[in-house]
Amino acid sequence: MLKFLKALAAIVLTVSAPALAQPRDLTPGAERSEGRGPFPKLVIRGVTLIDGTGSPPLGPVDIVIQNNRIADILVAGTPGLPLKSGRPPSDATEELDATGMYVLPGFVDVHVHGGDLEKSPNLDYAYKLWLAHGVTTVRGVPLAGAALSASEKARSARNEIAAPRIWNYQTLGSGWGKVDSPETARTWVRWAAKNGIDGIKFFNRPGETPEIIGAAIDEAKKLGLGTVAHLSQTGVARLNAVEAGRLGLGTVTHFYGHFESLMKGNQIQAFPTDYNYLNEYDRFGQVAAITDQSADPGSPEWWAYLEEQKKNGVTFDPTFTIYNANRDLMRARTADWHKDYTLPALWTFYKASRENHGSYFYDWTTADEVRWRRFYDKFQRLISDYRAIGGRVTTGSDSGFIYQLYGFGYIQELELLQEAGFTPLEVVRSATLNGALTLSEAARQPRQFGTVERGMLADLMIVPENPLANLKVLYGTGRLRLSPKTGEQERAGGVRWTVKDGIIYDAPALLAEVREMVAKAKHESGVTVEP
Repeated sequence: MLKFLKALAAIVLTVSAPALAQPRDLTPGAERSEGRGPFPKLVIRGVTLIDGTGSPPLGPVDIVIQNNRIADILVAGTPGLPLKSGRPPSDATEELDATGMYVLPGFVDVHVHGGDLEKSPNLDYAYKLWLAHGVTTVRGVPLAGAALSASEKARSARNEIAAPRIWNYQTLGSGWGKVDSPETARTWVRWAAKNGIDGIKFFNRPGETPEIIGAAIDEAKKLGLGTVAHLSQTGVARLNAVEAGRLGLGTVTHFYGHFESLMKGNQIQAFPTDYNYLNEYDRFGQVAAITDQSADPGSPEWWAYLEEQKKNGVTFDPTFTIYNANRDLMRARTADWHKDYTLPALWTFYKASRENHGSYFYDWTTADEVRWRRFYDKFQRLISDYRAIGGRVTTGSDSGFIYQLYGFGYIQELELLQEAGFTPLEVVRSATLNGALTLSEAARQPRQFGTVERGMLADLMIVPENPLANLKVLYGTGRLRLSPKTGEQERAGGVRWTVKDGIIYDAPALLAEVREMVAKAKHESGVTVEP
């Protein structure tokens, strides 16, 4: 835990008042050498379009991109018949033949961290894995320190680095100094708005009182900054999710605060008397015990909570994936991608440790996993019911902890949304339009991404197989199947191209770069990734 607290301090205090020290931060992205474009006129030929709005697929179509904007979407023929020949526009400067493939909007990951100095210090590692999985926009909470995040946001906007577009959210007080009153909270928010920060993340830790959080949210709304909260167990008895929603909070991330708003009998979760929050086995092992202490699904209290959160415009960002290992540790440890894509330092960080955050599997038992499976049943029902009444649900991964890897963890989140009851089209909408709306509305900006429509930024991905039929085709490792040609087992799928700002990235080539990065790190460290 000590290592984690030091690493967190390094992230959140990078930009500081003159009296504060400047701790080291992550390695910025390298100057971009990948990607082709943007082009005066790019035409993507012969695709089936899944546009992110909830519309069913349609195709074949040709998508016309001028520089970094979608200029037109043209019907290119009739399903089951050969494509029309000589289709306009004939003056294209670049054509991409994607006949028979599928186009989706670029994914929006609204909960990311770029790594840390011990386990994955180079931002390029996460950037390449995100882009290779079709993620074209990320909300860092935080990505890195305040100064570096602001710089990387600007460099990505100029396409100087191969990275998703970046929204820079920072924890309250980051890079500035001590926030200890509503007045200093408002002062920090005003400072943040002038220093490339797009939003605030709250932990409601000791000292971060409801009055301070309320003042910060109020000031953020005035200045067009977003807000998101991980309602930590150390402060949730003073400010739970429904109370935060009444203050105007934008997003509740993870599960924290939801079930504390639904307690039955008690106002505070009943913890064992020897519970210690700084012992991460206690902290995470006991979370699932709230299942039986909170209101039942479908009860009047359940629906009243969801309706109030919807009325207050709160977005739910469940991040199912980051705690999924708690339900089946062995499966998380032996995932297909670890061998080739997990850095040895990150693998070492994942292993059971009393110091590393999220490495709390000191003696993880069947009983622990059963409790977490029951908790997920209830948590997924809550998220699904919120979607059913029209509440907004987004998609975030929080990868880099608990055996979850950048990019790969995001695709797993899509699978878990489907497990929760979302239809495939609802999954895609949560992963695209809903994230774009959440970020744009908070910033009081017109939405410019999140769907494949005329006038939108050219952020999209191209996939050889239908992801609505099987979300597993989006993983960089693809999916296993029997070859239709040989009858032998093979891997198929994966994103073929990711387009960000009209620039075409070869997804398999990005994955190859990551494999080379990992192989080099293994050779230099002598550490093998052995699940």
